[in-house]
Amino acid sequence: MKKNQHVVPHQGKWAVKGAGNQKNTVITNTQKEDIDKARNIAIN
Repeated sequence: MKKNQHVVPHQGKWAVKGAGNQKNTVITNTQKEDIDKARNIAIN
């Protein structure tokens, strides 16, 4: 079962964080870029 992914602000950038994870999966410059990455992670 795949975890939900959350897009959260992180030090002036945006981060993808898996539900229940303490560390960020990826950090990007834009929210849109992070949303695209989060979708891809959630699907795969």
